[in-house]
Amino acid sequence: MKIAPDLFYFVVFLTKRMGIQMEENLVIVESPAKAKTIGNFLGEGFRVQSSFGHVRDLSKDNYGIDIKNNYTPEYIIPEDKKKIVADLKASAKKASTIWLASDEDREGEAIAWHLSEVLNLDPEKTRRIVFHEITRNAINEAIENPRDINQNLVNAQQARRVLDRLVGFELSPLLWKKVKPALSAGRVQSVAVRLIVERENEIDGFQSTSFYRIAAQFEFRDSNGKTHRFQAELPAKLKDQASAGEFLEGPDHECGPAII
Repeated sequence: MKIAPDLFYFVVFLTKRMGIQMEENLVIVESPAKAKTIGNFLGEGFRVQSSFGHVRDLSKDNYGIDIKNNYTPEYIIPEDKKKIVADLKASAKKASTIWLASDEDREGEAIAWHLSEVLNLDPEKTRRIVFHEITRNAINEAIENPRDINQNLVNAQQARRVLDRLVGFELSPLLWKKVKPALSAGRVQSVAVRLIVERENEIDGFQSTSFYRIAAQFEFRDSNGKTHRFQAELPAKLKDQASAGEFLEGPDHECGPAII
């Protein structure tokens, strides 16, 4: 059910004056810098916390991918995110509604999905919201228009991470050995380098050959006696000068100016 912003804030004011405890809404954003500002806009009844970006990542073991099981990602909660996850879980248990407010892109959508998985969120009390500016109107508009997590964006982000691991983990050690330590290679750089190498190989393997083209000038007079000129070129390429001369001197060809 949608509640107009003015009505919502009136309900907040009235319940506060009457001493009624409002049910808590938990809003989870990516950046801690946004949390305080958004919390000030939403006010009473809303608790805003940050996930500090992703809360899960691929395991370091076996690339973090079960290759034999349809390339299924194997996720873990990194050590530096365990306390954040624990705090979010505690807040989620107290909240009547959880609002996942990560960015509206592949990474943000994946963060929302990871949060719903890690926190074991009930779909009935979970809302996905997005906004593109930190203003009261934008946030109110987002609260009024929640949506579901876009699984297509989530899958796109997962595919990108899987490719990073399958390509980067194989190629990066080669860069450390041949170029310099600490370099990394991913799905984009690797393909670009291959295209460059293949093109260089084509250039190195190129063998120049001579060929000849036959071009001719034509002119004709129209019914009014006006002269028109144009040039035409034989589509075929002749392999050497002798073949070109033979073509020009052949019985079916006349060289020099011609009137058509």
